[in-house]
Amino acid sequence: MTNTQPVVLVANRGEIAVRVVTAARRIGASPVLVVSVADINSRAAQLADRVIVIGPAQAGKSYLRPEYVAEAAKHAGADVVHPGYGFLSEQPELAELLESENIAFAGPRPETLRAVGDKSSARKVAVAAGVPVAAAAEIDNVDNVVQLAESIGYPLLIKAVHGGGGRGIRLVDGPESLKQLAPQAASEAQAAFGSGALYLERFYPAARHVEVQVFGDGQGGAQIFGDRDCSVQRRHQKLIEECPAWGLADTTRTVLHDSSRALVEALRYRGAGTVEFLVDIESGDVVFLEMNARIQVEHPVTEEAFGIDLVAAQLRLALGQDPQLPNVPPVPSSAVIELRINAEDPNNDFRPSPGVIEHVSWPVGPGVRVDTHVFDGYAFPPFYDSLMAKLIVRAHNREAAVAAVRAAALAVVVEGVTTTLPMHDFVLGHPDFVHGGVSTSWFGPVWEQHRAERKEERP
Repeated sequence: MTNTQPVVLVANRGEIAVRVVTAARRIGASPVLVVSVADINSRAAQLADRVIVIGPAQAGKSYLRPEYVAEAAKHAGADVVHPGYGFLSEQPELAELLESENIAFAGPRPETLRAVGDKSSARKVAVAAGVPVAAAAEIDNVDNVVQLAESIGYPLLIKAVHGGGGRGIRLVDGPESLKQLAPQAASEAQAAFGSGALYLERFYPAARHVEVQVFGDGQGGAQIFGDRDCSVQRRHQKLIEECPAWGLADTTRTVLHDSSRALVEALRYRGAGTVEFLVDIESGDVVFLEMNARIQVEHPVTEEAFGIDLVAAQLRLALGQDPQLPNVPPVPSSAVIELRINAEDPNNDFRPSPGVIEHVSWPVGPGVRVDTHVFDGYAFPPFYDSLMAKLIVRAHNREAAVAAVRAAALAVVVEGVTTTLPMHDFVLGHPDFVHGGVSTSWFGPVWEQHRAERKEERP
């Protein structure tokens, strides 16, 4: 009897690798994992059917090498490769290598990745699709940047054309700071993404970061799975996400969802993606930020809100199957909040805290989900990002969800490394967050004030 079980190669690590392995099993596929030498004994490696070592601990010599991943996929007899998020998830080179070997890629086509892979190109696609955008201009020469900025006005942001994660971004309030910060941003972008290309964009000092979860069939069809608020951020890094975005006017939500649908249709987008926007608190203006052509770290809040499995849907679609995603209303009947729990010291400028996790215990109960790769005795490595786990809690409304996720966070036990849990407890108990609708610039000042007050209280 011939074994027709499809093979899924998981080209990532950490909690998202565990997540993809689980989804592969859900659809009846065999998960094979690529690892660096640092992850040979990881949770994902323990759960996979096979493990293929592709390089040393340094990501640049392992997880970021598309040719190594493609060769591992051939060796494993993979039918599909899932890249997770980060690493090679939005790199068209991997998708092209797999395409040449007739191996499916659980993501958009290479040409789509190129179209939305840098912010300048994505902006042009958005404009052509009728999506609202902020005033912006590409920097062709950092020495002439002041004159360029005058056409936009201050304050504004310097942004890297390529990449993400908050790197290459600088806030400037005048010509002098612009002249100083533009070369810094270019240098940081060059080091992080291999390109120092920058552009200027109008800055909205009181705006919310709201994103829309989309899923395209690759033929121009689009499904919308609500919206998420990701405004609690530190240095452009998201800390807490919730679905749905609280307090949006119906007209604003319509603009967000219709714009996202138009972009997916124009791109003939394939698979899961996220269209990100700023919503100005004062004017209600909606402006396009970027499109993330992959699964997001915060995808579980949408899954829990609508009762779906986005990762399994990605795999099914890549394998030529029905993704089995239902049509859903614009707003879910539940409220869901996700906390990113990192191995960092929030009282020491969020310095990473790698080390051996002596003991860990996660909360359980109705509506509680934990996506994690750590366990008792796990040596949390210093080579990668510091995400330990995502705590996701669902309740019947936002007020109940805030209370429930705070209680769940207080029940977490982690011994051996420092975590960001104290920061989360502070945010979840803050009246501004409890009320809802904070801006992207809210967290930094209130956290620093909190730390200063704590220092004054100490004898």
